[in-house]
Amino acid sequence: MTLSTVAKARELAPVFAARAPKWDVERTYCWDNITDLVDAQIMGMTIPKELGGLGASYLDVIHVVEEVAKACTLTARVVVEANMGGISAVMAYGTDAQKSFCAPIVLAGDKPAICITEPDAGSAATEMRTTARRRGDTYVINGTKHWITGGGVSKLYLIFARVLDEDGSDLGITGFIVHSDPSAGILPKGFTVVGREKTMGLCGMPEAELRFENLVVGADMALIPPSGFKRGFAELMNAYNSQRVGAGMIAMGVAAGALEHAKRYLLERKQFGRPLAEFQGLQWMVADMDTQLHAARLMLHEAAKSRGPGGSQFPDMTMAARAKLFASEMAIKVVSDSLQMFGARGYGDREPLERMYRDVRMFTIGGGTAQVLRTQIAGSVLGIKTPQTRDT
Repeated sequence: MTLSTVAKARELAPVFAARAPKWDVERTYCWDNITDLVDAQIMGMTIPKELGGLGASYLDVIHVVEEVAKACTLTARVVVEANMGGISAVMAYGTDAQKSFCAPIVLAGDKPAICITEPDAGSAATEMRTTARRRGDTYVINGTKHWITGGGVSKLYLIFARVLDEDGSDLGITGFIVHSDPSAGILPKGFTVVGREKTMGLCGMPEAELRFENLVVGADMALIPPSGFKRGFAELMNAYNSQRVGAGMIAMGVAAGALEHAKRYLLERKQFGRPLAEFQGLQWMVADMDTQLHAARLMLHEAAKSRGPGGSQFPDMTMAARAKLFASEMAIKVVSDSLQMFGARGYGDREPLERMYRDVRMFTIGGGTAQVLRTQIAGSVLGIKTPQTRDT
């Protein structure tokens, strides 16, 4: 990958910004933007060159994410999930057949959906009740997933389930690749999108409930890491470290975009006979905002370049958690302060700040809450397994 991809993202940003209100107000997915992302080779950048991708690094990706996030949070989230998380898990641990199956779907514009969260298993993911029972050369999946990002618009689903042998013995947790594309007549029996949450922000991205009733999946679609079923879940969850870096960069990009809007307004708007930019109180706010953005960017870049222990292909868990925690909390403050600088105008929809504020609020929740990330960081610093992460 070269800087040309970042340049393409920068060129597309004004187009995405102009369309962003539509996705928000109508609560519709950004299909027009997907076409642009495919044409710019932004979908599936991390997919190896031999499979049609650019072989880009996570650092390459987050440079692109920042440019897109300044304009449209929804589209930036698509970019992250089409390059990190689920697809990176497949590229790291999948068989050659699985990689060859998934790559063209993502390159053509799909944002894979990771299906972990359940009604009674959120942060405590290992308490999931969805099961995949072995039956010959297939697995039969039963259960419910909730808050599945992209449910109903995604075509690839990585469904995590507790694996049961034919005799019912618990083998551990792994992911299963499922393809659902109603527009192409691909409707797996037993796979149902039950409903969609009405969210505060990121309104164009479905957060869906999925139900699986005797969903039959071929054994060749089980994503099994080197450690096998028993310890493989931890390896698969390492893919979340890349997604966390991406999520942190979305938040940071939104905040950077908000500051750009505030800068423009402070230079243009006059009160008491002079531009707002000449008021020292606002200048100091700008200085703090810029400093926090710079710190977040450095932490995210550092995390994107890192690798976990044991030859992991994914970012270091603690560095990813630290970067997402700082960036997501910083972004809420920076976007809020940017809105404040506009006064009542920022509170209305004539400016994008109110939408950006609603969008950015999600990033201290999704992909690991701020509290869970603090627990992980503390455990790493203290060198202990915290009660929330001990084996039971």
